[in-house]
Amino acid sequence: MLEAGCEADEVACGTMLCTYARWGRHKAMLSFFSAVQERGIILSVSVFNFMLSSLQKKSLHGKVVEVWRQMVDKGVAPNNFSYSVVIGSLVKEGLHEEAFKTFAEMKNAGFVPEEVAYSLLISLSSKSGNRDEALRLYEDMKSREIVPSNYTCASLLTLYYKNEDYSKALSLFLEMERKKIAADEVIYGLLIRIYGKLGLYEDAQKTFEETERLGLLSDEKTYLTMAQVHLNSGNVEKALKIIELMKSSNIWFSRFAYIVLLQCYVVKQDLNSAEVTFDSLSKTGLPDAGSCNDMLNLYVTLDLMDKAKHFIARIRKDKVDFDEELYKTVMKVYCKEGMLEDAEQLIEKLGTDKSFKNNWFIQTCFRTVCYHRGDEQLDEKDSTFDHLDKMALVLMLNLYLADGNFKRTEEILKLLLETAGGLSIACKLINNYVREGDTIKAETLTGKLIKLGYRLEAATIASLISLYAKQHDLKKAQEVFAAVADSSTNEKLIYKSMIDAYSKCGKPEEAYSLYKQLAEEGHDLDAVTISIVVNALTNSGKHREAENIIHESLEGSSKLDTVAYNTFIKAMLEAGKLHFASSIYDRMLSLGVSPSIQTYNTMISVYGRGRKLDRAVDMINAAQSLGLSLDEKAYMNLISYYGKAGKRHEASQLFTKMLEEGIKPGMVSYNIMINVYATAGLHHEADKLFQAMQRDGYLPDSFTYLSLIRAYTQNLKYSEAEETIDSMQKRGISPSCAHFNLLLSAFAKAGLIGEAERVYKKMLTVGLYPDLACNRTMLRGYMDYGHVEEGIKFFERIFESVQGDRFIMSAVVLFYKSAGRDLKAEGVLNSMNSLGIPILKDLEVGWRLKTP
Repeated sequence: MLEAGCEADEVACGTMLCTYARWGRHKAMLSFFSAVQERGIILSVSVFNFMLSSLQKKSLHGKVVEVWRQMVDKGVAPNNFSYSVVIGSLVKEGLHEEAFKTFAEMKNAGFVPEEVAYSLLISLSSKSGNRDEALRLYEDMKSREIVPSNYTCASLLTLYYKNEDYSKALSLFLEMERKKIAADEVIYGLLIRIYGKLGLYEDAQKTFEETERLGLLSDEKTYLTMAQVHLNSGNVEKALKIIELMKSSNIWFSRFAYIVLLQCYVVKQDLNSAEVTFDSLSKTGLPDAGSCNDMLNLYVTLDLMDKAKHFIARIRKDKVDFDEELYKTVMKVYCKEGMLEDAEQLIEKLGTDKSFKNNWFIQTCFRTVCYHRGDEQLDEKDSTFDHLDKMALVLMLNLYLADGNFKRTEEILKLLLETAGGLSIACKLINNYVREGDTIKAETLTGKLIKLGYRLEAATIASLISLYAKQHDLKKAQEVFAAVADSSTNEKLIYKSMIDAYSKCGKPEEAYSLYKQLAEEGHDLDAVTISIVVNALTNSGKHREAENIIHESLEGSSKLDTVAYNTFIKAMLEAGKLHFASSIYDRMLSLGVSPSIQTYNTMISVYGRGRKLDRAVDMINAAQSLGLSLDEKAYMNLISYYGKAGKRHEASQLFTKMLEEGIKPGMVSYNIMINVYATAGLHHEADKLFQAMQRDGYLPDSFTYLSLIRAYTQNLKYSEAEETIDSMQKRGISPSCAHFNLLLSAFAKAGLIGEAERVYKKMLTVGLYPDLACNRTMLRGYMDYGHVEEGIKFFERIFESVQGDRFIMSAVVLFYKSAGRDLKAEGVLNSMNSLGIPILKDLEVGWRLKTP
């Protein structure tokens, strides 16, 4: 059969080779093929194609290439099929350059490549990052009107995604729909990811749901892609639901699934679940740096610094491979906790790691630790600081500052100041210390900068002054201010902070003095500064000075905001200048400055105090017309003024309206409304509200009980009033003279003098010393009902504590005269004259006993 030169032998050999291929006896086929080649028998292209196809089906791509090369050597001209098969095997064997060369030969030979050949080379170009080549192949394919497969489309979509050509990716997907190219799960997954990147979260969710509806949802990657989209959109609960759906579909949890799940729990700040998930992840192998960083950040966020330190020790012991982000987070913990030794050990370990040789963050930390001590690990050519990482320098500065190593602090600070924007960074660091209330660090760094001849930024100087103001250390605030007060570059921010410091430290005169000085020097002080001064003066009762500033501000060129106008109105309300307060409000409106709810609250007080209750109601209506949500304070402010004006019905209606608006009364509101009812003598309504207040969880206070007692005494409910006093004592609230005086007054007015005396004595037994009002009440009762002797005895008991009171002394004069004790009466009159107290002439003993 193998006689050379025999045509029959060529056919027979071809038949035999094909038979071996059909039987799958590829070893025998290749052995026979070698024998045929040795005999010099030339096989036909169809036989070669049969062999190539058979070998490729068994993934024997190397053998395919060998046979192909034999075919080319023998001069057998390949056809379209030959080229398509061998290109696939060349790609699989990693012979990429040869694959492209063969593809070019195929086209030059006049053959039109099949879709699979284009697809393989497009995928290869995409994976190797050769975007232009992939797109060129795709355009060539389209020009030949070859419809791409979903595999080709997936390769292109991946390429577009990697290059952030999201619009092209979406266009390709629309093209797939037009050409009815069926999308598989991979393509849907890519589309979900792209929608997520574009922030089209609803489209991503719809695509995920469509994947599930089409029965294509089976791969863990698709679930996790959707979970990550939800996570990136800030919807951690939806992300967790997707992962739960994946669990219920019995899809095996991979390492990546645990990583995504951990991210969810970290965002949710669910510590227990995060720790359990991290442990599960650890069982799949050494945790990745990103997951370790997530877990550590969670501990730091929750201020669980002990756990953070133990976690760092654990991952270092386990020899987790650190990346830059994990290293930064660990270093932040070390800096915050002042763990210098641990930090230096980690820095030296990573600084000598070849994989971090070109990482300037790590190298900067390494060099700041090692350079100063002449470490041998730093060779001469690498020991110059030519690429300093600013964040690294800040971390190291924090570390040595926390350790109290001021020499090293100064050395690192010098390095930071040599970088672009270094001074600004140092100033921001001081600002951070100020915000944290860390005076020592702020002062130390400030001192170092001044020592090195640098001037702090205005914002930093202002923040230092503010820090001392909060600590009520005015002396230090003044020292900082004095150091820059004569500078021509002094800024408004510094003046403002000093004025505020004076105000917070209870020195309104100094605040006003500095304000006047700056105004005289022509400084344009802003609305906030003006508000601070006016508020300080008002709180200290210096209303005239506050009014002067307000006039100057309104007449000058100062640009005033809503807060400033609110401060002005409130100041004039406190000063009793109600008309001026109202005119400030009118001016505010005329200049187009929008009132706030605080404006309307204050104006309700202005009109309420001026008894212009209709105008106060207008304020509520005006606020609502502007769409402002009225708060509890606005309603109760007007209700209080209604109560004072005796307009109980209007107060009750407004209180009901407040409840209908969904505003729940607080303790103060309940007390105000109970007092309104009490003043009107509506004890049933007061009692109902008292019960409602307790149901809402508010415990009655001294003022609540005072109102209840008033309500009962107004209705002559003496027993209930006294029981209320007893009740408050049982609740641990000590009654005051005011509580007892309401009951004393009720008994005295009714002529129940014996009961009044009993209550007076009760006051003494509970440890209260009756005040002037209680003593007046008793004397008034004695006088109105003609109890002359009792009145005299009572006066003589309390004489020393009531000298100088006009009513009591006038009453006792009448008592002495009615008893025929003129000398005593004369003595009291003389005392009154010496004290300059005129006698009350409209008093009459026993006037209530007279018949009308």
